[in-house]
Amino acid sequence: MHLLVSRGIFAVVLLTLLCGCRPPRDAGDHGSATTKSELHFAVIPKGESHIFWQSVRSGAQQAGEDLGVRVTFKGPSKESDRSEQISVFQSFLNSGVDGICLAPLDADALVRPVEEAGRAGVPVVIFDSGLNTDSGDFVSYVATDNFRGGQMAADAMASSLGADGGKVICLRYHQGSESTHQREEGFLDGIAKYPQIEVISSDQYGGTTTESAVDKSQSLLNRFGTDVDGVFTTCEPNAEGMLRAIRDRDLAGKVKLIAFDSSDSLREALAAGDVSAIVLQDPVRMGYLAIETLAAAIRGESVESFVDTGLFVATPDNLTDETIARLLNPSRE
Repeated sequence: MHLLVSRGIFAVVLLTLLCGCRPPRDAGDHGSATTKSELHFAVIPKGESHIFWQSVRSGAQQAGEDLGVRVTFKGPSKESDRSEQISVFQSFLNSGVDGICLAPLDADALVRPVEEAGRAGVPVVIFDSGLNTDSGDFVSYVATDNFRGGQMAADAMASSLGADGGKVICLRYHQGSESTHQREEGFLDGIAKYPQIEVISSDQYGGTTTESAVDKSQSLLNRFGTDVDGVFTTCEPNAEGMLRAIRDRDLAGKVKLIAFDSSDSLREALAAGDVSAIVLQDPVRMGYLAIETLAAAIRGESVESFVDTGLFVATPDNLTDETIARLLNPSRE
């Protein structure tokens, strides 16, 4: 009897040890995503209030419907709140989503969360704005060629100013934002090819809201007065803020304003001649391709490391063209 009890205890202990030593699930097996009837993707933009992000959401949701993917869209309440974006990312990661599409608010601050997702076996597509990490840490980068966009803005500025050129300002957006940094650097690179144009300010940041951009724009106009012939603004809130400041001083049309991204008021200002040109992305296409690329990667298909979503320049002369008109007023449903 004692021998039988001893053998029984030994068997229980052995079974316990074997179960306790079972290796962890391979990272690539996260959620058995490829066998699920429906994948669940999180889309984390830099914010939700601006028209650009509403259009990204429209594209992402359309892709979800077309591909049979459930898409949850959530970003921080402020485009300056890195901590909240990280918190949103962690929440989605902990909830067991099958993949994440992320537009990093900060090229450095979001590196660790993305690396953590990789260790957990959750694939990430970076979209809109880059991340300062090895490309192997994420599936693909779906974005505009922002440096080229800045160069196109420089060409538009030179065309607006004409042969005589003039003095211009490059109003930056927000430190840490990789996409707008690339636009700013592209603009400065492009404008250097025009000796008749002088950049008189390129180190000031308008901030993440229209209100902060108005304040900075007023400060710049106070400083440089009537010397300013043109301004390049790198995103929607910057352009909105500068447009208000220029109009307040009765300088609309006199100071050539080159914007990046559209809105209702910017589109109307372009038609009125208060804005000289708008460099346009395709946010609906960007949202769609981010979801499509992530789904393809999870299903074992080959994907490109960089997916270019395209660039266009709207002017008063072409704003009724079919493609330009669509991008000036993108879907946001």
